Amino acid sequence: MKAKTIYLLFLLTALFYACEKEGNDPAPYSPSSNSVLDEIENRNFKMGFTSWPYAATLGAQDSTYAFLQAEGDIYAEHIDDKIPWSAWINNTALPAAFTNNILGRKNRKIVENKLLVSVSLLNNLRSDLAEDFDGLVPNYDSINQSSIEDAYVRHINYIVGELQPDYLLLAIEANELLINSPSLWEGYKKLITKVRSRIKTAHPNVQLSESVTLHNWYNPNALNSSLVSEIQAYVNQNQDFVAISYYPFFQQLDNVDDFQKAFDFLHGQTSKPLAFAETTQIAEDLVVSNLNLNILANQALQKDYLETLLLNAYRENYLFTIWWCHRDYDALWQTFPASIKDLGQLWRDSGLLDEDGKERPALSSWRKVYAR
Repeated sequence: MKAKTIYLLFLLTALFYACEKEGNDPAPYSPSSNSVLDEIENRNFKMGFTSWPYAATLGAQDSTYAFLQAEGDIYAEHIDDKIPWSAWINNTALPAAFTNNILGRKNRKIVENKLLVSVSLLNNLRSDLAEDFDGLVPNYDSINQSSIEDAYVRHINYIVGELQPDYLLLAIEANELLINSPSLWEGYKKLITKVRSRIKTAHPNVQLSESVTLHNWYNPNALNSSLVSEIQAYVNQNQDFVAISYYPFFQQLDNVDDFQKAFDFLHGQTSKPLAFAETTQIAEDLVVSNLNLNILANQALQKDYLETLLLNAYRENYLFTIWWCHRDYDALWQTFPASIKDLGQLWRDSGLLDEDGKERPALSSWRKVYAR
């Protein structure tokens, strides 16, 4: 659970360029009788959440999976932590922390729902390979050397064998490697191409992709044409669908028109099937003094983003949309070490339920569309 709280140090360049956005506060929430969602008559995409819990208790896990089953027809297991490289390379015993993690997810599988499994090949900073359980990155002369390829294929095969997903991400937010460690990018593409081919052969019925971040692909203030074209070429190669990770508050977008511009940009980049593998919008102001952050938000803005997301999913025939967490995780956040509390706060207030389990207005919009 700790990985999501620490991996986005690099977002300090994408999100935190503005300490406090100039202009008006987002409009306060007021119910609308003419929802844009009235256009959606027959839902043509799946909807769900990640299994990220709101507290570090078995009861919170039980409640989370129950919510996922009741409020969606797909859900996501996000495996974004360490990889037992040494065990895979040297044919030694797998760490219990790894096998227990996968077993816990397997035992809680929601058989009625489709399953997306997102596995990160990259570390939390998206700057190199993920660390092993001893905290070290495996030695390599080239990131695409055969020992790395073989080990990662074994890793993926194990996870797929245990969890039996319908959709699989072989890497999470891959374009961040191009931004953070551009010297590794060409080798990464060679590696993931071979891994993808081998996994597709072994599991032909699983739909494969690698996610990219829309917030670091589309920049309304400074479009980088070479970056845009490189990621466009990457997502349009051999992936079965284009998987998006998007957190619009990282760009401090605060109105429907700006949300829609980001979606329009995305739709212009590909004709492949689209899926939002992880996305959310905070419902409360995000103030983190140590990071010099003051991002304005409220329940109305969350509802606006969610409705914009769902309307685009309908119009553009997305495969699915995954909301990051169903409930604010204030209780879980309280357990974080001081060293990662600031970063862990970034997504804390993005649930469709608040920290007390009270429904936010966006949940009504979610349910309205989900029922169709």
